[in-house]
Amino acid sequence: MTRTTAMRPATTDDAGAVASIAHALRDEPNTSLPADLDTDMARAWLARIEEHGAAAIALDGSIPIAFGMVESSAEEPETAELGVWVLPDHRRRGIATDLAEALLELARERGLRRIRGRLPEGNEPALSFLSAIGGMVPLRNPDMTFELPL
Repeated sequence: MTRTTAMRPATTDDAGAVASIAHALRDEPNTSLPADLDTDMARAWLARIEEHGAAAIALDGSIPIAFGMVESSAEEPETAELGVWVLPDHRRRGIATDLAEALLELARERGLRRIRGRLPEGNEPALSFLSAIGGMVPLRNPDMTFELPL
């Protein structure tokens, strides 16, 4: 059986999928996801993101394998935080980059002008990924800037 990775915007209907990805990542250090993220919490988070950003999900066939989000705050409405989470067995295949590209496009469509990477302390792979994405942001969206929080 051949599976195809597909990406699409995520909605509150994807709360169970987001919670299952978070559950699979719960034992990894420094993911920046709540360890106890359940379906109800994921639904509330996705509802908030729908109002203040965008979310996307990646599926391998019908199996959720990654999700990402850009979420702005009321204090800085033109600035959003970017986060992407991929299941370990699906890493190093460009899925995170594809999700980030889709999210950056959604961010641009929503008028966001500054993106910050969600960088958990001590997560070197996330630093490497976000550094690579940071160089891509102004190339894809010349009016947008990227910041890695210190």
